[in-house]
Amino acid sequence: MYPVDLPDVDDTGLTSASEQYLSSLESRTWNNEWFQLSQTSKVAITADNARRVQLFEDDQPDCALLALYSPDDPTQVVALYLHEKWWCVEDVLRTSSKSRSGLITVQSLMERVIVFLLSQVVERSSQEKALFSLHPRTESCKLLWRDSQAVGFYTVKHKGSLCDSWSSRCYLLPALDTVLVRRSWRRRGFGLLMLEDYCSSFYTETCLGVSSPLSPSMAAVCRSFLQQHEEHLEQLYEVEAPGNWTQRRNIWLSIQLGRYSLGNNEENSPTSGETQRNEGDDSSQKT
Repeated sequence: MYPVDLPDVDDTGLTSASEQYLSSLESRTWNNEWFQLSQTSKVAITADNARRVQLFEDDQPDCALLALYSPDDPTQVVALYLHEKWWCVEDVLRTSSKSRSGLITVQSLMERVIVFLLSQVVERSSQEKALFSLHPRTESCKLLWRDSQAVGFYTVKHKGSLCDSWSSRCYLLPALDTVLVRRSWRRRGFGLLMLEDYCSSFYTETCLGVSSPLSPSMAAVCRSFLQQHEEHLEQLYEVEAPGNWTQRRNIWLSIQLGRYSLGNNEENSPTSGETQRNEGDDSSQKT
C-alpha cells in the first residue's frame, strides 16, 4: 500500500511527526541512516538534507511535512516523511486502490500532499522555479488518476470564495484556476477531459470562468471543447479576479478575433497539457 491508501492523518499529526523526526536528526552527532533511491544510488538522511516544507498558502495554523533533498541538487526533493517512514516521490503519487481512476475530488490530507507534489516538485527542473504558488487549503481540487498513479489535477475558485487573503473581494463566478497534466501524460486528451468535467460540474451556472491569461495550449483546449460543445459558446469566459463584467472576455469570440496564439505544432495541440495559476490581478501561466 502507498501513503494515500493508509489511514489519513490530520494537520497536527503530520506537522508534529515531521518536527519530532527533524529534531532527532539535529540532535545526532553521527549518521547511520540512508534512503535507497535505486540499486546504485542512496542519499544520507541528515539534518542538512531534510527540510520542513509548507503545504498550503498562507497557512494558519501551520501545516508542514518533511522533505529529503538530494545533496547534489538542493532543489530536488527525493523523498517525503509520511506515516513514520520515508517514501520516494513517485510512490507517494501511486495508489493500490482500483477505485481511484479518472477525476476524483480531493478530500484527504494525503491527496493534498499529492497536489503539492504535482504542483511544486515533480514537473520542476533544477533550473526552474515551482510551477505554481502554494494552493490555499480551501481551494477545490480534483486529481486525475490513470494506471494507479496521479497524472494531473485541476483546481477551481468557487463563486463567493475569497480572491486572496488580504482583501474582502470574492469571485462572482466559478473559475477554472489551475490545470496540470504531467509531461509524460500529455497529448492524450486529458486537458480536454478536465475542461469538460469542470463545465459539467457547474452546468447550472450562466457564466463559467477560466483564469486569465490563457496559454496557447489552454486556448487550443478551449477551442476544441467549444467546437464540440456549441452550447457553451456564450458561457465560457477568460476572467480576472473577481470576475465582474469588465473583467470577463468571451473565449470563443476571442478565438474568432485571433487574440490567442493557436499554432498547429504539438505543443499547442488541443490534447497537450497546460499549467495555469491565477494570482489575483497579477496572473501568470506556464506551458
